[in-house]
Amino acid sequence: MESCGEMVSLPVLVESNYRACTIPYRFPSDNPKKPTPTELSWINLFANSIPSFRKRAESDDTVPDAPAKAEKFAQRYAEILEDLKKDPESHGGPPDCILLCQLREQVLREVGFRDIFKKVKDEENAKAISLFEDVVRPNDAIQDEVERVENLIRGIFAGNIFDLGSAQLAELFAKDGMSFQASSQNLVPRPWVIDDLDNFISKWNRKSWKKAVIFVDNSGADIILGILPFARELLRHGVQVVLAANDLPSINDVTYPELVEIIAKLKDENGKLLGVDTSNLLIANSGNDLPVIDLTRVSQELAYLASDADLVVLEGMFVMSVQFTPSPLPCVILAMSVCLLEPHLPVSWLLGDRSKGADYEQIKRKQQKLRTHDEDNNSSIIREKLPAQL
Repeated sequence: MESCGEMVSLPVLVESNYRACTIPYRFPSDNPKKPTPTELSWINLFANSIPSFRKRAESDDTVPDAPAKAEKFAQRYAEILEDLKKDPESHGGPPDCILLCQLREQVLREVGFRDIFKKVKDEENAKAISLFEDVVRPNDAIQDEVERVENLIRGIFAGNIFDLGSAQLAELFAKDGMSFQASSQNLVPRPWVIDDLDNFISKWNRKSWKKAVIFVDNSGADIILGILPFARELLRHGVQVVLAANDLPSINDVTYPELVEIIAKLKDENGKLLGVDTSNLLIANSGNDLPVIDLTRVSQELAYLASDADLVVLEGMFVMSVQFTPSPLPCVILAMSVCLLEPHLPVSWLLGDRSKGADYEQIKRKQQKLRTHDEDNNSSIIREKLPAQL
């Protein structure tokens, strides 16, 4: 499905005051013709990613004259970012994370690139598929349900490190590769920066959900070794699961067609995922084409499937863009991601009042480590993703 038609709001947001991009980029008192320090920091963050994107584009053998076009992309996108520094209202500004992502994807497509991460996605998907059973079987052997759920959540964090939109992670991947097993072993011990896992597990134990919608993120270990074992566990409990994936390629995020292919490869001849029936597993096109999402703009197909969901899972790319008010929501929201703190992006911008209880110096010293955070919001659980993952 290449086009999703008119975009609509996710139904669970109808009664809430949800908005995307919650970081305070600017205030009414700020000069509209002058970028704020926050905007400048985000522009610089995206500028730092240009070399890794150019290198990836240069190696795209599906595009004629890829090196020349990659250089054209790098120059054009750098010019746009410089324009935004001079005039934040240019190019559809003032800039926020969504706009900066949109402009990057727009330039890539204008110069002729469609999916510069396709090769690495295919390679990592093949590796992860070969490891799927080795990850799932040990989890099935855990008798204590609390321990089993926590292990599944940790697996999601371990997989989410495979995010090549981050300049630091892209450099690490190019140098040493990434290992799901190593990431699992190197997870920062609990409690995390903001940690509401116990609350979610208590909801798991006392409530049987009927339908879960899971917004997925990266290809490879993230979707196959992180999200799918979790989704499989929900299926074992009789929950209908909807996996929502991007419409079009964006960095190394898994797309709807790719996810359909992955599931087909993992199923056995009876259509089961290692013995678990998949008749309640649906794959939906979210309509999105960016590594972040505005949940007021999803496909009609997904909105229909999500209309009666009582569990919504937001993983990775989506989470830093979401905010819900304290007003009750008609479902439980579980949001989670790893975070990689950049030195020039203060933790207070990202966590707000929640940073008061965080040991900032400890976070700063361990900024290369895996971090997670979440927030209980009445009936919802929210983890917000930090921007180094973009």
